[in-house]
Amino acid sequence: MRVLRVVALAIAACIAAISLARTSPALAQDTTTLKKEMPGQWELSTTERSKTCVVTLKADAAAQGFKLELEPACKATLPFTKDIVAWSVRGLDIVRLQDATGEAVIDFTEVEAGIFEGLRQGEGVYILQDLAAARSMAKSMDQMIGDWAMVRGNGQPVCGLTLTNTEAGQDNFQVFLKPKCDAAIAQFNPTQWRLERGQIILLSKSGDVWQFEADDNAQWRRVPDTADPLIMLRQ
Repeated sequence: MRVLRVVALAIAACIAAISLARTSPALAQDTTTLKKEMPGQWELSTTERSKTCVVTLKADAAAQGFKLELEPACKATLPFTKDIVAWSVRGLDIVRLQDATGEAVIDFTEVEAGIFEGLRQGEGVYILQDLAAARSMAKSMDQMIGDWAMVRGNGQPVCGLTLTNTEAGQDNFQVFLKPKCDAAIAQFNPTQWRLERGQIILLSKSGDVWQFEADDNAQWRRVPDTADPLIMLRQ
């Protein structure tokens, strides 16, 4: 039995070594790719972009990482950035903005192509994304503000609402329903909204959430889709 155990352990060790040999090059390759892709201008912001800061990641080596530059307004807009002096790539997909000792001020993980999310305990989630893409998104959000109509799939109007740019806390903005809404919508009674990852998010006081995605006809359909869809149309 002892011999069998030794053989089994040896086999397990071999399998682990083979697995590590196979995965390590891929890990190194992905890490190298990320290091090559990151240099450039990025926007560091709160999720709703009420506070933004431009960060320029450089390819020049620095102590325990690479150099970066923060625009002068960063420290006032996002106070934690005062401790950031360099950046690095950790593991497979983590971009670290770090202090002088190499410790993380905030770690970001890629959630979509070119969009990274990072969490600071007690503060919330922050977004790091390509500056040009972020500014395009800001323009898109500005286009969301104003009057909308909710209609069914047959075109029947069921409610009117107004999306505003008035901050409502928790990275959301105020939304107001107009009179004479369909009973289901009036019961939902959204009071806040935000634009998140290409979706319009409506939130009620009770915490219920409705999500709308743009379709090929430039309409915003509630998801998941149903046989009797609910559609938002810009007025």
